[in-house]
Amino acid sequence: YLNLVGFRGEVVGISALSARLFHKYPSGLDAEEAAIAAALIRSPNAPAARVADRACSVLQEQGLKPDCKTLATYTAQVLASKRNERLNADDQLAPHLGQRLLAAWPAATPRPSSIATTLDARLQRFARDTLRQHLRELRDRHVEDGAVIVLDNATGEVLAWIGSSGELSQAADVDGVMALRQAGSTLKPFLYEIAIEQRWLTAASILDDSPVGLSTSSGLYIPQNYDHQFKGPVSLRTALGSSLNVPAVRTLVMVTPERFAQRLTALGMPLKHNGDFYGYSLALGSAEVTLASLSNAYRALANGGLHSPWRVQAANQHTAGHQQRTSTDPRTVTPARAASASEAATLPGTALMNPAATYIVADILADREARVPTFGLSNALAARYWAAVKTG
Repeated sequence: YLNLVGFRGEVVGISALSARLFHKYPSGLDAEEAAIAAALIRSPNAPAARVADRACSVLQEQGLKPDCKTLATYTAQVLASKRNERLNADDQLAPHLGQRLLAAWPAATPRPSSIATTLDARLQRFARDTLRQHLRELRDRHVEDGAVIVLDNATGEVLAWIGSSGELSQAADVDGVMALRQAGSTLKPFLYEIAIEQRWLTAASILDDSPVGLSTSSGLYIPQNYDHQFKGPVSLRTALGSSLNVPAVRTLVMVTPERFAQRLTALGMPLKHNGDFYGYSLALGSAEVTLASLSNAYRALANGGLHSPWRVQAANQHTAGHQQRTSTDPRTVTPARAASASEAATLPGTALMNPAATYIVADILADREARVPTFGLSNALAARYWAAVKTG
């Protein structure tokens, strides 16, 4: 129970609490610290004074003679310091990325006073503020948090990294950019790309959007569309543009789950199992991926099937003596763009998808009419300029 009990925010288990509040393992807690931890189990968000009273009672029941006044002061200091850390995090622009870069710095290398990144401070602020505004508008629909990553398609540079909504989140320390979440319908473009690439289907091929039951090792798999309705015979263009589920599953039967899983893994998505484990539900995004890996796979679609890693540290971080730096204090983050246009054209990459097939997929994702059966004529996906868009 102590390993699973929830504490403040997203802290789970006594080990996490010990590390967060006291910066030590549970085995290293003294009697007063252990009493505070025990008092927090009953009500993790109780005021410091109440936590101190309970901790004092715990010590007294153990036959100890605590100085309850001193304990109250210490408890207030411990809990207040954590609240101040959260408030300071809300003032920062990229706290999740800053922590990740510092944690990943080689242990044998002296930690620098600053780390040069590719972030664009202006875009970072815009993305953060836009996310928070959007979440406030969705509060009545029980949407609690979100994350944003912005990648430069040509270079792979990370221009914005918003791990959470900060003050609006109940788990603000969780980095949504790198957290594993089911991909949902965002995997469908890669599935159809394979079918088009192999010339099994074209954008005009007719797929059957009607009830289907597929036999699996665990029973009958019966996929449903989002609106629980069926459109009958539809083109691949309409099936992808309107994000219909049944045609996608029928396409996966043709492609096979294992072939699809291998392609997703090659694109950098961290699938933990092979395709047969996910089965036909893989067409509907049952696999867990990170927002960063998924976004980078979409870069490959934009680049004609050429896949290359994303990067967030400036190219000269280790080679140019730190001459071009961006402070890790995200309130002062400024761009440190290291790759010029000529350099971007020669960045290494791996051709994983057919250029013609990726062009067709992107054209479908930008086709407003193809979205009509599911999203209608007027919807939030329509941009004033050419934009390939996918929901999920």
